[in-house]
Amino acid sequence: MISIASRVLSRIRPRTTSATWLRPRAVLWGTAALVGLGFLIALEIAARRYGVPGPITNQMREVIFPPKSGFLLYAGMALMMVVLTWRERFIAAGTAIGIDLVIVLVRWISGTGVRVPDGHPFGNGALLVVLGCAVLAVTRRTGRERILLLKGVGLALLLVAGRKTGDTWLLITSKTRYTVLDQYVATADHALGNPSWLVGRLVRATGPVGSHVLDWVYVQLAVAAVCAALYQLRNVATERRFPRHHLVRTFLTIGLLGPAIYMIFPVVGPIFAYGADGGQWAAVNLWPETAPPLITPQAMPFDGITPRNCMPSLHTAWATAIFVHTRTGPRFLRFAGTFWLLATIGATLGFGYHYGVDLVAGVVFTLTIEAALRGQARGWDRQATRLVTHGTVVFAALLTSYRYLPTQMADHPWLAGPLLVLAMTSVIAAFIRTTTQWDPKPTLTPQPKPQPELV
Repeated sequence: MISIASRVLSRIRPRTTSATWLRPRAVLWGTAALVGLGFLIALEIAARRYGVPGPITNQMREVIFPPKSGFLLYAGMALMMVVLTWRERFIAAGTAIGIDLVIVLVRWISGTGVRVPDGHPFGNGALLVVLGCAVLAVTRRTGRERILLLKGVGLALLLVAGRKTGDTWLLITSKTRYTVLDQYVATADHALGNPSWLVGRLVRATGPVGSHVLDWVYVQLAVAAVCAALYQLRNVATERRFPRHHLVRTFLTIGLLGPAIYMIFPVVGPIFAYGADGGQWAAVNLWPETAPPLITPQAMPFDGITPRNCMPSLHTAWATAIFVHTRTGPRFLRFAGTFWLLATIGATLGFGYHYGVDLVAGVVFTLTIEAALRGQARGWDRQATRLVTHGTVVFAALLTSYRYLPTQMADHPWLAGPLLVLAMTSVIAAFIRTTTQWDPKPTLTPQPKPQPELV
């Protein structure tokens, strides 16, 4: 695979660049591209096995048919445009909007309808512009400019493909994990005071306004991540290179690794296992009025439709990543990152999508991934190894305790609850301490001493 990638990318390497500089990076990018393509093909085959289209088919359909992720397609195009000049950005944005207007007009004239039940009336133009830039990079650009534009196109397509991949993963979890472990997690959640039941009642008390705000925050999480990433990548067009580490890397890695944990620890959430949305499969209809009773937990069968996507909470993980990456931004961006994290936590608990222990695991999961990516970007050392090992051990200990010690945790909440918070806090403190040492220190230039005036 490495030799094939090297041979393919050697055809597009710049003539003025030495092979010693390009070959390792070409091999790395080529190998990553082939591995990603193989992963998408595998998911496509798995989805077809269950009679539904996979991520590749869904993505190709959005070239013509109404897309399910119109806002996300434009967010992806915005990511791609960080490599363009301002003139090129205006041309790309205008072209995308113009294409969408033409498509909407054609649908309206043909009578197919502008509004669709499971999609957006816009977004095709953004995807077509991104694909057009890919063609432009291969046919009209050379050397580093070609590679830079292809990286921008890759970021845009990866963001959207990550959404499609996640949908396919969720389908696989519902079709392959016939039993769920909600009773174990709900029992362990007694150690934290059943926060989903508490926040659920608070959200209901706020009425439709609070629910609509939290729902919008919850759904548009990827768009918020793009806004934060655009600030980090604001200098790409002038510097003609991407920073070694940015939010998109963390965001995509969380989405890639998270569903693997779903397969190991399948959980559907309180609204399904203990609420009305679970129907006949729910253990009992109690959420959010009454906390679940303490019983001996056991795996329970569930339907083949509901995704097993609770442990860990990836929405909390992504919101935590946004919070971490906005700490070095201006005040408004820091405020927005804090608001998105708090609102996401309120939505995940208040809508009954997650238990409290899911969120604890999600925070540890994110900081461990972020530490690994930062360590890889700056050069791996003993500090990175210690930090990643710490996070991995704590995350594994959390999942193990949820599975094998939930009854003991529920029987001793005043001991287990603080221990859970302490374990999460230890990872947070280690992350802050280590990454603060990694961040470059500002250098103070000595000011010349004022000379006395001669009278």
